[in-house]
Amino acid sequence: MAKLEKDGHRMIMWRTGDGVRLQARSRRDVTAAWGDLALAGHRLPAGTVLDGEAVSTTQDGRISFEAAQARAASSPTRAHRLAAQHPAHYIAFDALQLPSGDARPRPYSERRAALLSLLAGLPANTPIQAVSAATDRDTALTWYTTLHSQGVGGIIAKRTTSPYRAGRTGTS
Repeated sequence: MAKLEKDGHRMIMWRTGDGVRLQARSRRDVTAAWGDLALAGHRLPAGTVLDGEAVSTTQDGRISFEAAQARAASSPTRAHRLAAQHPAHYIAFDALQLPSGDARPRPYSERRAALLSLLAGLPANTPIQAVSAATDRDTALTWYTTLHSQGVGGIIAKRTTSPYRAGRTGTS
C-alpha cells in the first residue's frame, strides 16, 4: 500500500480517559503547541492511540512545513496565534491502539480499516483525517509526480500484511 507523506510534524495522539496528549517523535509533549488538534482529539473514544503528522496550511490551502515547524517550536500563546493564521490538521497514518486493545501486532490492512471506521465517527469538519492511501501502483506514481507542489513530501510503501514497527525502518 502506498501512502502520501506530508511535510509536517510527526506525532502520536493519545486519547485517554482524562484527555488528549500529543507527543513528538522525540517523546516531548507538544500538546500545548497543537491545542486545536488536542481539542479535536477529545472526540475520539478513550483508549485510542494514533500515529500521524500535524500539518499546517497556508491561506491558499497548501501544506507548509515552515508553518508546522513554527507551531511545534512555539509557546502556547504564540501557537494559538499561529493556529488562527495557519490551521492545523492531524493526518493519521495508523491506529496503534483501539478501545478494544493493542492494534500494533495486527496487519496494516486491519489497522487501516479500523482507523477509517474510527474516523468515520468524527464530525465532518474535524481536522483529524486519515492519510490518503492506495494499493494501485499507477495511482501512487501519479501522486508522486503531481502532488509535490501542494506540500506532499513523498510516498511511503507499506506491506498490507505488516505489523506496526515503531521508529524509522528500512522496510515496511
